[in-house]
Amino acid sequence: MSKEIWKPGNMLYPVPVVMVTVSDGMGNDDIVTIAWTGTINSDPAMVSISVRKSRYSHGLLEKNGEFAINLVSKDLTFAMDYCGVKSGRDVDKFSEMGLHKVKASTINVPLIEESPVCLECKVKQIIELGSHDMFLAEVTAVQVDDKYLNENGSFDMNAADLVAYSHGQYFTLGENIGKFGYSVQKKK
Repeated sequence: MSKEIWKPGNMLYPVPVVMVTVSDGMGNDDIVTIAWTGTINSDPAMVSISVRKSRYSHGLLEKNGEFAINLVSKDLTFAMDYCGVKSGRDVDKFSEMGLHKVKASTINVPLIEESPVCLECKVKQIIELGSHDMFLAEVTAVQVDDKYLNENGSFDMNAADLVAYSHGQYFTLGENIGKFGYSVQKKK
């Protein structure tokens, strides 16, 4: 096997693709599609998102210091893509995509009602990186759609049919091929 050497670039795929809601706190709300997001700490629960400085949503994020990460189900794929290619400077993405705002419990940013999971986040630090700024945030609340609760009251994340992004394409997650720790699990 041989490998070619390419110029440095981001080839870390697949990644979750999410719709991030932002607001200036005075009624100007926006949705931005982001694939550069991730978990950075468990206690306290913290996440990061990276946003290009030229984006309309970047200014709202800086002003308000709060955002919500709304996970994307297969049913939301079209709206998610639209929110990634249209600017909130020009269109009301909630209205254009028929998405409904839900009041958050800890932040002054709307959540997307149609999203199966919404993470309410408060920015703790902004790191300037070049083309993008990384917003490090504490998760202050999580809202889940109760239709994904199983008979034990646990959330069935896999039933939400979440979407991932891989090098310009969207995918659902596919078949379950194992679970955490199965490689060391005792054989029965």
